[in-house]
Amino acid sequence: MATLRPALIVLIFLTLITGGVYPLVTTALGQWWFNDQANGSLIKEGEQLRGSRLIGQQFSSAGYFHGRPSATANSPYNPEASGGSNLAASNPELDKEVAARVAQLRQDNPQATAKVPVELVTTSASGLDYSLTPQSVAWQIPRVAQARNLSVETLTKLVTEKTQKPLASFIGQPVVNIVELNMALDALKKE
Repeated sequence: MATLRPALIVLIFLTLITGGVYPLVTTALGQWWFNDQANGSLIKEGEQLRGSRLIGQQFSSAGYFHGRPSATANSPYNPEASGGSNLAASNPELDKEVAARVAQLRQDNPQATAKVPVELVTTSASGLDYSLTPQSVAWQIPRVAQARNLSVETLTKLVTEKTQKPLASFIGQPVVNIVELNMALDALKKE
């Protein structure tokens, strides 16, 4: 019993520290220092919740910019089933999917002159990508401009405004949040 008592005291002490105090302190600090991120980086328009800045949404209308394809189960951009298609680059099924996406994009974007950007036809590992490179967004500008009766210059300016640049260029590449860009498009119509 003499050797069991110190072991039980250490067990209870460590359980309280690691199972109670530590999680409470880290949660409180996270809420205090990183409130927006700790609560899901939510996008609100007025009082209406529109989504998260970190999870893409499916846009299929010609008047919206389309994001990267999603390979999540049950429905596109399903955060409860995050994951890629797990098709190897050598898998013929992947070739068929990519070819079908390229054909569909060319059909939907007849005004686009450049070849189809790779990120518009391949899924990511998570299937939840929220952003594209400015080049992939620019490839879609003619379609969106025609569907919304806006000038290419207006949309190019909007894409430039919504482009997020990394702190230092070696950290990453500039990206455009598709959900926020499409919300800005809707705001243009209201003005």
